[in-house]
Amino acid sequence: MTQTADSSSPGSGTAGSGTSGSGAPAEHIDVVIVGAGLSGVGAAYRLQTECPERSYAIIEARQSMGGTWDLFRYPGVRSDSDMFTLGYAFKPWRDSKVLADGGSILSYIKETAAEFGIDRRIRYGTKVVAADWSSETARWTVTLERTDADGNRTQTTVTCDFLYSCAGYYNYDQGHTPEFEGVDSFSGTVVHPQFWPDDLDHTDKRVVVIGSGATAVTLVPAMAESAAHVTMLQRSPTWIGSLPSRDRVADGIRAVLPEGAAHRVVRTKNILFAIGLYQFCRRSPKAARRVLTGLNKRIVKDDRLVADHLTPAYDPWDQRLCAVPDADLFKALKKGAAEIVTDHIDRFVPEGIRLKSGRVLEADVVVTATGLQLLAFGGISPSVDGQPVELKRQFVWRGAMLTGVPNFAVCIGYTNASWTLRADLTSRLVCKVLNHMRENDYAAVEPTPTGALNERPLLDLASGYVQRSIDAFPRQGDKSPWKVRQNYVLDVASTLRTNLSRTLAPTPAAAVRRARAAAAERPREEAAR
Repeated sequence: MTQTADSSSPGSGTAGSGTSGSGAPAEHIDVVIVGAGLSGVGAAYRLQTECPERSYAIIEARQSMGGTWDLFRYPGVRSDSDMFTLGYAFKPWRDSKVLADGGSILSYIKETAAEFGIDRRIRYGTKVVAADWSSETARWTVTLERTDADGNRTQTTVTCDFLYSCAGYYNYDQGHTPEFEGVDSFSGTVVHPQFWPDDLDHTDKRVVVIGSGATAVTLVPAMAESAAHVTMLQRSPTWIGSLPSRDRVADGIRAVLPEGAAHRVVRTKNILFAIGLYQFCRRSPKAARRVLTGLNKRIVKDDRLVADHLTPAYDPWDQRLCAVPDADLFKALKKGAAEIVTDHIDRFVPEGIRLKSGRVLEADVVVTATGLQLLAFGGISPSVDGQPVELKRQFVWRGAMLTGVPNFAVCIGYTNASWTLRADLTSRLVCKVLNHMRENDYAAVEPTPTGALNERPLLDLASGYVQRSIDAFPRQGDKSPWKVRQNYVLDVASTLRTNLSRTLAPTPAAAVRRARAAAAERPREEAAR
């Protein structure tokens, strides 16, 4: 939960004053990046290569880098996007797996950070608890809370010219678990995938996984390898498609082309395939339904199972399409190691879960893969001149910056393709904005619409985890550059060519230099008294 510091908080100064808790001038950093996950490390690379004159630091609340890929440790955790596009454009993915396991992705992030010296810029165990923009000095005062190895917390402040949130939009501290009646009477173990116990042994245990999304379809086949039996309990089916764990075409390309060229070719191939599949599903939903159900029937060889448990009422890509490598979920179902039950929970009972139909699913372990909680931009609640910004009343520009908040950007990935595609594009756009400011001697820029906008939800998905929280997020508009498109080809063709002067209202640096000098003198004058 984000806390807003007031003037009596330890380590906080006057909003925008640029002082530390001791009254001495606060440390100043040109750009503060929030989050040392896949996006934050990528942002740092772009910043130090495209804006080398800018100083930066990465603020990471946890004690290690990796973000999602360090947090999630449940069995089978892996990507649900191919690694040639989820990986960085500037750092070829060398592993043979298309859908990689979490450990391999975490190693890739760490290797990238070490290779480019980014790991030396990360401040661990440090959380942004407040961020206030001063119009007078055109700077952010960022209140940081640091937690040491003993759990002691101290606050300090830094100032920066630009604040860039790469913390995603999930709540790392809390997942979504519905209130289940009778759960206290259950004699077994209940766990949420986001907080997987290191000592949980499910060998020869009866397991029920509640949910049907990406986490559930990953957990079921992984746990079925050693569990006595695994049941995936879903209220309604999800669209699921099988992908090969290895891309034979990519292997062939990498065998004949130099690494860099091969990476670009394979990456382009996979981008076009993902966009083509999405467009096919959205423009021809009936045909897409026939294709997906036909493929699943061919693999499972059980038409009734596909009709009852693998054919959703909604059209493909109304919610995110789940991918399973080498049909591992379907193979577990065919072997009898796992089953899918489509029903509603009545209540927990000592021996397991009683369903509305009256059936009791006996279980030793219940996994609540019931979704994540959305949290806007890692919980950062920006304020301007001491006044909190009501995020839900703002519009997103180019999927990156917000109206009403100068010199602030957020990293939001695609919902229909690899997160990193848009994340990297956003980081390059941020660098373009920073260079635009330097070239024109601007202290600040702020996106400003030239006319009325018709608002739409930021994330246009019917998924439950989105619908529960999306009202707290900024909005997108109905036209460019305020519309958040889900098409990388169109975005890459237009985003970096955009005329920044048309939609970014500037603050000339000359207007704030005197104010910055005066603000820097105030602590010295107060100390002298």
